[in-house]
Amino acid sequence: MATNRTFTMIKPDAVANGHIGAILNDITAGGFKIVAMKYVHLTDVTAGNFYAVHKERPFYGELVQFMTSGPIVAAILEKENAVEDFRTLIGATDPAKADEGTIRNKYAKSIEANAVHGSDSDENAAIEGDFFFSQFERF
Repeated sequence: MATNRTFTMIKPDAVANGHIGAILNDITAGGFKIVAMKYVHLTDVTAGNFYAVHKERPFYGELVQFMTSGPIVAAILEKENAVEDFRTLIGATDPAKADEGTIRNKYAKSIEANAVHGSDSDENAAIEGDFFFSQFERF
């Protein structure tokens, strides 16, 4: 059953390229309400814990290295059908295959440096949101 919340991160590449404001504008213009948000620099431990599900995959080390290369913006977003609608808004993981006007089409440079993360399921949205935010940090 679909919920009305999802989780996103604006990744280090998009932060370094000065796209925080534009991406947040696209998110709110897409009808999403930001219910929690923070600007943080992940450590090897926090990034490793967040991506623990990928620990056995060959790209894990590079993923952790990339996600600790600079600050990120983590956020919980709210909208009806949030997970699916946000995945549509951000576009394909590979920006070369992302539909025109999607966040990744506009701001991502490569499949690795793809500007934003978006939860792939309601269950993962809840897990990922809980990783970054206490109940007191949600509005």
